[in-house]
Amino acid sequence: METEAKRRRAFLGGAQSLRSLVQVAGPMGGGDEDPDPVAGFLSWCGRVGLELSPKVAVSREGTVAGYGMVTRESVQPGELLFTVPRAALLSQHTCSIGGLLERERGTLQSQSGWVPLLLALLHELQAPASPWSPYFALWPELGRLKHPMFWPEEERRRLLQGTGVPEAVEKDLANIRREYYSIVLPFMEAHPELFSPRVRSLDLYQQLVALVMAYSFQEPLEEEDDEKEPNSPLMVPAADILNHLANHNANLEYSPDCLRMVATQPIPKGCEIFNTYGQMANWQLIHMYGFAEPYPGNTDDTADIQMVTVREAALQGTKVEAERLLLHERWDFLCKLEMVGEEGAFVIGREEVITEEELTTTLKVLCMPAEEFREFKDQDGWEDGDREEDSLTITDIPKLRASWRQLLRDSVLLTLQTYATDLKTEEDLLSNKEAYAKLSWREQQALQVRYGQKMILHNLLELTS
Repeated sequence: METEAKRRRAFLGGAQSLRSLVQVAGPMGGGDEDPDPVAGFLSWCGRVGLELSPKVAVSREGTVAGYGMVTRESVQPGELLFTVPRAALLSQHTCSIGGLLERERGTLQSQSGWVPLLLALLHELQAPASPWSPYFALWPELGRLKHPMFWPEEERRRLLQGTGVPEAVEKDLANIRREYYSIVLPFMEAHPELFSPRVRSLDLYQQLVALVMAYSFQEPLEEEDDEKEPNSPLMVPAADILNHLANHNANLEYSPDCLRMVATQPIPKGCEIFNTYGQMANWQLIHMYGFAEPYPGNTDDTADIQMVTVREAALQGTKVEAERLLLHERWDFLCKLEMVGEEGAFVIGREEVITEEELTTTLKVLCMPAEEFREFKDQDGWEDGDREEDSLTITDIPKLRASWRQLLRDSVLLTLQTYATDLKTEEDLLSNKEAYAKLSWREQQALQVRYGQKMILHNLLELTS
């Protein structure tokens, strides 16, 4: 089955390896680093049947960040880059405590669904004879993880205000803490023979959550299984070495016996092989993986307009209490139709409105005459055949009704006010190479996130003028 790889990955650096953090015993114990982790990993690949094409190499040289994979020879579309047997995957089912995790499955339920895999990793990392030790040797280093969840709160809010990232991080941190103290720590304390005191740490757990967020894969469901719960995340050696690019040149395919990474574009000799983590906006990339693609490279970038911001913009246009009451009635009806919510957002891409139906319906309901709204509400919304011809593809936005365009414009203006800086400030920094080079890495990444969003929003201003 061919499918787009569902992947999480961050570009990480630091001075302390993951396994030395938990002070494992055995060949890698005592904090000693493997002098040649790549050689050890390749030897392990041979033992577990993970086959790499002779045309590719694992390397730190020639990659955008950390370990990656580059071509030794030119590669053509359709060529197999490597094959990972399912026995080499690390998951809650393949780890050495898989039986226990399965028996205790009911007590390990969580909002994230990641607890069993995280417990598997906590156990294997401190197991002296873990079969995945050579694989762990290529994992990133802790201490300087680049996810915003590890930035000081003041810096995170200052650099990423308006982007949606600080709010997402706050939810993550609250969920991680709740999950750790209510599920993970009690489980480890109930099985002290499997989890040494060294791994019973909220800090380590948070680091591993970031790694699972950045490195794990989630196998897509078959089309006929769309109603089922999503598959549990798993670690895929070799596949998680590949870095991300929107214009990627490789894709992961799933089959019953193995996973295969296949080239999707011609890759010249000496070039890096890139996977895709999915269609990810820059705010999602920095939130989940710790980096952003420089503008204009991320063709999947988006900007959000909070749904409540559109309500606020509509309320600004009301003059008397009766109009405000009617506006709230319209909003409540949109909630009933499940078109809006207090924490939802309308998502705008460079070429299309991702949430077209939701935004179209919202603009329609909030802008229609009062009598028309009464009829609309009495009918519980028009049938599909009665939908307006107005479209919210980007190129068609200027053709929308004047009242729709004005409400959308007012909503964009309110959204732009949530940022701490304006577009010209960002443009000046990006156009001045010397000034940009003086920015810290975090400042550069945050600037790329803000600038990409503001470019989309300012394009909307032009289209609605």
